[in-house]
Amino acid sequence: MTIWLIVLFLAILALCYVFFNYLRIKRMKEGTEEMAELAGIIRSGANTFMITEYKSILIVLAVVAVIFTLFIEKTSGLSFLLGGLMSSAVCILGMKSATYANVRTTNKARESLSIGETVKVALCGGSISGLAVQACGMLGLVLILIIQGGVDHTSVSNGLIPLGSLACNPTVMRISTYSLGCSIVAMFNRVAGGNYTKAADISSDILGKIRHDLPEDDSRVPNTIADFIGDNVNDIAGNCSDLLESFVATMAASLMIAVTLYQTHGVRDEITDATFGATVHFPILLAACGLVGCLIGLGYANLKKMGDNPSRELDLSTWISAGFTVVFGGVACYLTFGPLAAAGNLYDDFILGWASPWISAVMGIISGIAIGIITEYYTSTDHKPTRILAEICEEGEAFVVTKGDAIGSRSCLPPVLIIALALLISGKVCGTYGIAISALGMLAFVGATVSIDAFGPIADNAGGLAESCHLDPEVRKITDKLDAVGNTTAAIGKGFAIGSAAFATVSLIVAYVGNYTTIGQELTLNFASFFVVAGGILGGALVEYFCAMLTDNTIDSAKIMADEGDKMMSIPGVLEGKVKPDYNKMIRLATQEAIRKMVFPSVLALLIPVVGGILFGVQFVGGILVGATIVAIPRAIFMGNSGGAFDNAKKYIEGENIPGQGKGSAAHKAAVTGDTIGDTRKDVVGVALDIFIKLMSTVANTLAPILKNIALIK
Repeated sequence: MTIWLIVLFLAILALCYVFFNYLRIKRMKEGTEEMAELAGIIRSGANTFMITEYKSILIVLAVVAVIFTLFIEKTSGLSFLLGGLMSSAVCILGMKSATYANVRTTNKARESLSIGETVKVALCGGSISGLAVQACGMLGLVLILIIQGGVDHTSVSNGLIPLGSLACNPTVMRISTYSLGCSIVAMFNRVAGGNYTKAADISSDILGKIRHDLPEDDSRVPNTIADFIGDNVNDIAGNCSDLLESFVATMAASLMIAVTLYQTHGVRDEITDATFGATVHFPILLAACGLVGCLIGLGYANLKKMGDNPSRELDLSTWISAGFTVVFGGVACYLTFGPLAAAGNLYDDFILGWASPWISAVMGIISGIAIGIITEYYTSTDHKPTRILAEICEEGEAFVVTKGDAIGSRSCLPPVLIIALALLISGKVCGTYGIAISALGMLAFVGATVSIDAFGPIADNAGGLAESCHLDPEVRKITDKLDAVGNTTAAIGKGFAIGSAAFATVSLIVAYVGNYTTIGQELTLNFASFFVVAGGILGGALVEYFCAMLTDNTIDSAKIMADEGDKMMSIPGVLEGKVKPDYNKMIRLATQEAIRKMVFPSVLALLIPVVGGILFGVQFVGGILVGATIVAIPRAIFMGNSGGAFDNAKKYIEGENIPGQGKGSAAHKAAVTGDTIGDTRKDVVGVALDIFIKLMSTVANTLAPILKNIALIK
C-alpha cells in the first residue's frame, strides 16, 4: 500500500506542475486585438466541437458501463467510467492549453523576435498535454489499486445480475475495463478529430492554393479557421487520448500477465507470493520513474536559456527524460527484484536475474528513440528522402505520388525490425512478462514525447495566426521555423505512437491468451487451428476496410466543406478582404460532418471481438487480433511516413530551396497534390489504426474469461 501511495503522490505532484504551467500560459499577453479575436474564435470552435462530440461519447460510455455492472462485474462499470474520465480530462486540458498557447506563442515571437523565447512558450503549452497524459493515466489506475487493496489473483465475482458462466476475476476486470474506458474515448477522438481536421485542411488547400491562388492560412478562406481548430482537436486532444490509452494498456497488460504467470506457475510453486508482489509493483514503479524523468527533462527545458536551434533543444529534453527513466528504472528494478534474487526466489524465465525486467524496459526505451530517429530520417527536410521527393515534384503529380509511396513503403522495414528484435530480446531474457515491460518501457517517458509532439500543432497554429493577422514578415520567419520543426516532431510523434501501439498490442495479445487459459495450463494460441487462421485473414482484411472507410469519410467531408467555402468566398467583398466570411458556419459544418461519421468506425472496433468471440470462440478472436496487428503496423508506418514526407516536401519547395521553384510554381502545385493525399494518410488513417488494434485487443482482454464459455460454434 505504501508504494501505491508514493506513486499517487507523484501523480498529484505532476498535476500540480501541469496546472502551474496552465495558469502561467493564461497570464501571458495575447497580442493585438485581431490576434485575440481570431484566437477566441479558434478556442470557441474547439470547445463547441468537444461539447458536441461528448454528447455522443457519454451515451456510449453510460450504456457500456451499465452492461458491465449488471452482467459482468458489479464495480467494473465504475472503473470503466474512470478510464473514460481520465482520457477525457487529458483531451480537454490539452486542447484548452493549446488554444491559449498558440496565440501567446505568436505574440512572444512578435514582441521578442527571438526563436529561443518563442520555443519556450510553445513547449510550455505542450508540456501541459504531455505531463497530464502520464499523470492522469497513473492516477486512475493507482486509485483502483488502492481502493481494491492491490491485485488479488484468487477472488471471483459476478455482475449485479449474476450469471454463473460469466464469473470473472474482479481485479483483472477492473483493470481491463479501466483500460477499455480510455480506449473507447481515444477511438472516438481520433476518428472524429481526424475527420474534422483533415476535411478542413484539405478543403482549405483546395480553395486557397488551387481554386483561388491565395497564400496559405489566408483568413479570406473560411475553412482556414476550421483548420486551425482541427490542429487542436486531433493533434492535441486526439493524440493525448491515443498515447494515454497506450500507456494505460501497457500497465494493465503487465499487471494481467503477472496474474496469469502466478496462476499458471504459482500452483506448481515456481513463483512465490513475494515474486508475484514484485511483478505487480514494478510496472507502476517504472511508470513513476518515467514521470520523474519527464519532470526533470521538461523542467530543464523550461529553465534553460534556449538558442536558435529548437530541434536540438527539444531533442535534448527527450534524451534527458529517457536517460533518467533508464537510471531510475534500474534502481527501482534492483530494489524490487534484488532481494528476491539473493534469496533464490526469482522466476526461472528471468535468465539475467533481477536485471531481466530492467533490460526489457531499456529495450523498449531504445526502440522508442530509434523509431523516432528513423521517422525523422524519412520525413524531415534535413535528410535525403524528403529532399529527393521535393526535387522530383518538377516532373508532375504522378512522379510525386509514386515516389512518396516508395518512401513510405521503404520506411516500414527498419522500425518493424526494431520492434521485432526488442520483443525477441525482451521475451528471451524475461519471458512473457518481459514483453509487457518492454512495451511499458517505451511509454514510460510518454510525458516528454507527447509534450514535444504537442509543440507541433501549437507552432502550426502560431504561424497561421501570424499570417492571418498580417504580422511583420520577421515574425512569420520565426513561426515558420518553429512550424517546420513542429512538422518533424509531429511526424516523430506519429512514429512513436505507431511503435507504442505495436508494443502495447502485442502485450495485450499475450495477456488475452492468459485471460482465457485455464489456471495451471500453459498459454497457447494454436496457429495450426483453422479457427485462428480464418480469424487472422479476417483481421487483416478488416484493417484495409477500416482504412477505406476513414479515407472515404474524410474526402466526402472535404468536398462538402470546399463547396460551402466557395459559396462564402463568392460573396462580394470577401476576396477583397472587406467582408469576413462566416467562420462559425464553417466550424459548425466541420463539427457536424465529423460527429456524424465517427460512430460506425468506432463501434465496429468495439463489436468485432464480441461478435467473433460469441460465434467462434476465443481462438478465432486471437487470430483476428494477430492478423490485424500484422497488417496494421506496417500499414500505419507507411501512412504516417509517406504523409510526413509529402507535407515536408511541399514546405521545402515553399522555402525556395529548389532554384527556380517556389510558391505557385508547377512543382509546388504538384507538391500540394501530394500533401493533400498525405494529409488523410498521416492524420486520419495512420493514427486511427493504432487505436483500432488496441481497442480490439482491450475489448478481447476484458471479455476473454466470459467468451471462452459461450462460443456458439467450437
